[in-house]
Amino acid sequence: MKTLQQQLGNYGLYHRSRRNVITHFFGIPLIIFAVLCLLARIQLPFAEYVISGADIFVLASVIYYLTLSMSLGLIMAAILILMTIAAVPVASLSLNSWLIMSIGTFVFGWVLQFIGHYYEGKKPAFVDDLIGLIIGPLFVLVEALFLLGLYQELEQQISDIAGPTKP
Repeated sequence: MKTLQQQLGNYGLYHRSRRNVITHFFGIPLIIFAVLCLLARIQLPFAEYVISGADIFVLASVIYYLTLSMSLGLIMAAILILMTIAAVPVASLSLNSWLIMSIGTFVFGWVLQFIGHYYEGKKPAFVDDLIGLIIGPLFVLVEALFLLGLYQELEQQISDIAGPTKP
């Protein structure tokens, strides 16, 4: 398995334009929220509990993030749990409203992604490596943390692999 630095550095190769990164700040959370809205409607009985498809998705994602970085994995866990809580009311809507809101949000998020990649002049990372689909949310998190002046060593390690961010 690749390290955190390798995963983010490889993803970063496709995301050096500041405009692309900005579109990802909005597009990726919208896509994740839409997926959680769709999966939250799937209800699975488990012993005395009912778990949702969103719960399984979040658990699997968080386990992966924790293997890459304990601190970033915990931050991602908090964010994904909050997004799942926000997705539950959407999943409770009527079938048509749920589908329109979830799929509309998903499509809009991807439109933003492709606009960003138009500015970048490169295809999305997942085209070459499907792991980019799960690394994208983590990349957005670390880019936000970099803007706050945090994880500077990780920022340098990503720049060493991917090169500097361009305006």
